[in-house]
Amino acid sequence: MEEPAPGRELAAALAVARRRATRDGDGQTDTAHLLHALLEADPAVRDAVPGGPHQVARLLGYLVQRAIGYGLRWKGAVEESGAPPVPPGTAPGWSPAAAGALRLARARARTRGAAALTGPDVLGALVADPGCRAVDVLRRAGADTAALAVRLEEIQGPAPAECASRP
Repeated sequence: MEEPAPGRELAAALAVARRRATRDGDGQTDTAHLLHALLEADPAVRDAVPGGPHQVARLLGYLVQRAIGYGLRWKGAVEESGAPPVPPGTAPGWSPAAAGALRLARARARTRGAAALTGPDVLGALVADPGCRAVDVLRRAGADTAALAVRLEEIQGPAPAECASRP
């Protein structure tokens, strides 16, 4: 089977995440940039968030705060979360955790037999990495990451073993 390519919504979100990282002066696009872009660009991602529009608004508000101060503690630091290492050059410009999430998202799409990689695939991969910045943002904004993982499984089916949450 051919490697799943990003669908239209996801391609737009990936471009937005890269632009946001550049605009913020970050050397790499991290998982929080990716989460922010997914929530803005992909209705399927917004629909997957337990708590509905209220929780999505709270998440977006928290992510905006990141750009104006909250994320300063991450400025200049490479996001490494304990995710499996990604071979050098695999995803230039992405933090190791974000590159790992994109790799796991492809595995999710392959498991479903999908031709296109979707925002929910990426969101599921982000949630599977409890040490990534996106999960930190989700938790700080009061999102239930366990409920989100269950919701994504209901929508897309079980995640492949390599996407299971890591300690």
